[in-house]
Amino acid sequence: MDWTFLIGILAAFTLLIWVVFAFASKQMVEKRIDNPNARKSTLASDKSSHGKPADV
Repeated sequence: MDWTFLIGILAAFTLLIWVVFAFASKQMVEKRIDNPNARKSTLASDKSSHGKPADV
């Protein structure tokens, strides 16, 4: 086994981990968007900017 093969495997594995992380994060955001009871962001136009942030 050459070191270049090992580097290629590590790069592919790292990319796969980031893709899975991005997909999971996207699913969580979409689930929160679909939830009418979710707290609004302080950046929303109909929410006071002095309130507690929604994701804290």
